[in-house]
Amino acid sequence: MKISNVIAMVTGGASGLGRATAQRLAREGARVAVCDLPASPGATTAAEIGDAAIFVPADVTSEHDMRAALDAVAAKWGQAPNVVVNCAGIAIAQRTLTKRGPHDLESFARIVQVNVVGTFNVIRLSAARMAELEPNEHGERGVIVNTASVAAYDGQIGQAAYAASKGAVVGMTLPIARDLSGNGIRICTIAPGLFKTPMLAGLPEAVQTQLASQVPFPNRLGDPDEYGQLVQAIVTNPMLNGETIRLDGALRMPPK
Repeated sequence: MKISNVIAMVTGGASGLGRATAQRLAREGARVAVCDLPASPGATTAAEIGDAAIFVPADVTSEHDMRAALDAVAAKWGQAPNVVVNCAGIAIAQRTLTKRGPHDLESFARIVQVNVVGTFNVIRLSAARMAELEPNEHGERGVIVNTASVAAYDGQIGQAAYAASKGAVVGMTLPIARDLSGNGIRICTIAPGLFKTPMLAGLPEAVQTQLASQVPFPNRLGDPDEYGQLVQAIVTNPMLNGETIRLDGALRMPPK
């Protein structure tokens, strides 16, 4: 799929990996809907990108919100998005058992609700719209890219909820690819390692340096644009389907 023919929706697009992806796709010629919570800086991000972008406020766990976001994209550009990138997600750090007691169940459920149910909600609704599009000359109608994490494989102490949610995203990638194959829709997942997102960028420089030192090569934190670069590669390479790709500089996370 050519980037110049792409109408993309990026959830979590107001910051971090999502923002960098929205910027890159627009820079390469795509039209991009920045999808994020109403209180996010999504409107600012879209304005910074320029005429090729719009802001569509939505909570990924809400069917109503996501249907409205997809409708807004179609109203703006005359068709549903043929590329959807799922970057929306949340994280917590909480041990399964501490001196204060067991892991809070509500917070565990919240992580799964946003990271797994929210991701699947976006997938199912966007895939239904993509299936109605005219296929390109290769029979392709759309591409979906999910965001997991190396925590899906190397979950650290305190990451039971986060690792479980990202493991679920990895686990559903292949069956969804098989489900959607007859519709000409591809799906892949990226499992990033340590990237310089706002969360990490807010840490003291010494902590960032210590984290970067764990990455074998390149020996640094990832640049969010490098995530966007892989999204672009997935979109443009028709043989990438049903796969989870680690993007981590050969990092394998220690227990803590």
